Amino acid sequence: MTVIKNRYEFLYLFDCENGNPNGDPDAGNSPRIDPEDMHGLVSDVALKRRIRNFIQAAFDNVAPNAIFVEHATNLNKAITAAHVETNGAPGGGGNRTQVNRARDWMREQFFDVRAFGAVMSTGANAGQVRGPVQIAFSRSVDPILPMDAAITRMAVAEKVAGANSVADYEKWESSQEEDKLRTMGRKSLIPYGLYVAKGFVSAPLAKGTGEAETGAFSDTDLANLWQALQQMWDHDRSASKGVMACRGLYVFKHVGTDSDESQRVRQAMLGCAPAQRLLDFSTPARKIENAIVEITHREGLSGSPRTFADYVVTVHRGRLPKGVELIVN
Repeated sequence: MTVIKNRYEFLYLFDCENGNPNGDPDAGNSPRIDPEDMHGLVSDVALKRRIRNFIQAAFDNVAPNAIFVEHATNLNKAITAAHVETNGAPGGGGNRTQVNRARDWMREQFFDVRAFGAVMSTGANAGQVRGPVQIAFSRSVDPILPMDAAITRMAVAEKVAGANSVADYEKWESSQEEDKLRTMGRKSLIPYGLYVAKGFVSAPLAKGTGEAETGAFSDTDLANLWQALQQMWDHDRSASKGVMACRGLYVFKHVGTDSDESQRVRQAMLGCAPAQRLLDFSTPARKIENAIVEITHREGLSGSPRTFADYVVTVHRGRLPKGVELIVN
């Protein structure tokens, strides 16, 4: 596997229909919103979680594509394993050489450590990795309308004192009024929202530690990242999420312009245009002159968008800066 040599930025479009794309624990798990303009928000960690879940499912959670930040696990277990496998200091402490060996082992084993980085000093010390892949908070193109729908559950889950057998629970059920054997709940959702995330891939941070490029973020890792972004919603279905889907992945690849090969390689790694020049996109409410990606409402739309078909996404390739290629998936 070859370490990536190019800088990338990407725009990622996804939508949610009749679901909750990202609940806010501080607001009763209601969909996240910007209170100033009522646009919806989805956190970076929500997207990273889905990427992790896809990679875990696609590669059976086996190295080199295992997942470090795994659901309902203790991170110190993997950090301790790193020291055990490298003859380090699993009980804590450890000198610089031991810490570096453990860090390299973690990068070799775990996709999310290579991609997103990790702080691995919460138990035995395996150092810290700055990840080359970063994603900002996503924001909806239009304002969203959070709704709170009441639902009825036709059963209860009450722990009955003194009940130690099925017969005990059956006896308790037969003594209850029927209305007391069901309960009410609430479900938060939005009718529809199209969201855009901005992402970044740094070639300098993709390098491994040392000349051997140990645990580097490779071209294969990058291909797996693009695949995860395109397919992850198909493997993350739930009643609360409604229908979510990838609606577009626009990847800006820096390739350089110089006639000198060594200079062109350097340009490709450091970039040929500022990120905002590539990622600032135009919307119906916020027109941006010379934007490469433009999102508009379909002609004749009345009211709020309720489906992706209510939008038109236009790509202006002629506005690309020199030395940058656009890959549309």
